[in-house]
Amino acid sequence: MTSLPQAIGSLALAALLSACAQSPQAPPAPPPQARSAPPPAPMDFSQTLPAYDWDLAAAYDARGQSMPGWRLPGRPPLRLHFQDDRLAVQNLCNAIGASYRLAGERIEVGLGAMTKRLCPEAGLMALEQRVAAQLPLAQRLVLRRGAGNAALQLALHFADGARWELVGAPTPATRYGSAGERVFLEVAPRTVPCNNPLMPRTQCLRVRELRYDDRGLRQGAGEWRVLHGGIEGFDHEAGFRQVLRVQRFPTARPGQPAPADAPDHAYVLDTVIETERVR
Repeated sequence: MTSLPQAIGSLALAALLSACAQSPQAPPAPPPQARSAPPPAPMDFSQTLPAYDWDLAAAYDARGQSMPGWRLPGRPPLRLHFQDDRLAVQNLCNAIGASYRLAGERIEVGLGAMTKRLCPEAGLMALEQRVAAQLPLAQRLVLRRGAGNAALQLALHFADGARWELVGAPTPATRYGSAGERVFLEVAPRTVPCNNPLMPRTQCLRVRELRYDDRGLRQGAGEWRVLHGGIEGFDHEAGFRQVLRVQRFPTARPGQPAPADAPDHAYVLDTVIETERVR
């Protein structure tokens, strides 16, 4: 026979179990949602455009069809260079200059001066005329980052529906980390042997620095010296004395040593000032 305390304890335990069975269970916690990656920061056109030279890779009409004639066989592609609100079209026979104004992704181009010399290459004059007619129709820019180490790409859209696809190449100022300085070099008509243990029988340019006043009159010249490393963009031709305007860049970035076995400065051709055949 069950005692009274045992009966009371059994009833309390049964009530507790019944309450637990009838109480609704808490719903399982939802799985944590995956956090989406933040959208990439928009590119600053005013900073990115001047940091690169933009080479034309392809041209398309309003229907997206490839347009022939914008790339000429055997010639470097048309290049756009943006700097100080000025746009220069390079790799043509004549120099084309324009102004440009940015408002977000919108761009407005005002065609400026253009030289008028005759171009011996077939099709080059026609290309220059097409470029001069197309640029004022520019309306919108789209910048795309390539995957990995792929080059930066720029799409330039025009009011007539046409589109240029351009590929960015870092300018010398971007590559060397400074604006550099403008200097004038006279290049001797003959190269000279130079000491380079990694490249025996190397020939180097012989140069001297020239000084001009504000009116463009020569004021003096430095000593002749051997230039190690050459001048980017300049092809020396034996028998010709030439005067070049170049940009000079320190090869060592601020706070960093210069690359091993590299000259202290790099030279990039700006323009050829004089050319004289020497016998």
